[in-house]
Amino acid sequence: MKDRQKIRQVPIAVIAGVCGFVLAAGGGIAWWTTQNPNLRSSQSSAPPTVPAASPSPSNTPSVIIPVPVPSPAQIQPSQGSESALKPQSPQPLPSGSTTNKTVQVYWLKDTGGNFQIVPDKLATQGIQKPDTAIKGAFEHLLAGPTDANAQSEIPKGTKLESIKVVDDGVYVNLSEEFTSGGGSTSMIGRLGQVIFTATSLQPNAKVWISVDGKPLKILGGEGLEVAWPSTRSTFEKDFALQ
Repeated sequence: MKDRQKIRQVPIAVIAGVCGFVLAAGGGIAWWTTQNPNLRSSQSSAPPTVPAASPSPSNTPSVIIPVPVPSPAQIQPSQGSESALKPQSPQPLPSGSTTNKTVQVYWLKDTGGNFQIVPDKLATQGIQKPDTAIKGAFEHLLAGPTDANAQSEIPKGTKLESIKVVDDGVYVNLSEEFTSGGGSTSMIGRLGQVIFTATSLQPNAKVWISVDGKPLKILGGEGLEVAWPSTRSTFEKDFALQ
C-alpha cells in the first residue's frame, strides 16, 4: 500500500514543478516587457498590413494630356511644296544681256518736197550687247550713207559723246555740231534719224537726247520743241515727217 502512494506522489510532484516553471517563465516575460516600452509601443502602433487592391479599368479616371498646337511661325513648309504653290515672279534681264536682233540705221529719202525715214539693216558680227549694238549703229549713222538714194541731215563732224541703253529707253549724248546749220525741215529730219535709230531694238522705247551733256528740248533757231524723252509716237504726232 505504501509503495502505491509513492508512485502516485512522483507524478504530482513533477506536474507541480512544471507548472511552477511555466508560471515563473511567464512572469519573467511580463516583467521584461514592462521594462521595454519601445517594444511595446512598436508592436501596438504597427498598422495591420492590408493588400492593396488594383484599380479596375472601369473605375480609374482617364487622364488627358494636352498637346500644344504649333504656331504658324513654327510650321516650316518644305521647299518643294513652297515652290509648287508660290508662283515664280519674272526676273529682269541683267544689264549685260545680249541681243540677236537686227540693228537698223535710219536715213532720209526725198519724196519730192518731203523727207521719208527709211531703215537700213546694219550687219553685225554675232550676238552683241544692246549698248554695243546701238553704239555701232550710231557710229554708222554719223559716218553718213553709202547709198546714193539715201541721205542724212545730221551735220558732218557730229560725234557720239556717250550712249547708254536702259530697261525702258536709251540715253544719247551728241556733240554740239548736231544743232548747227539747216532749217526746220533739216532739224526735223535729223531728229527723226536719231530717235528711230536709237529705238531700232525696242521700237516703243524712250529716247533722252542731250547735246554736250545738256537735255535737248529746243532745236534750231526757230525754236523747234523736242519732247524729253522722245518716242517714235511723239515724233510722228508732233511732226508731219514720216
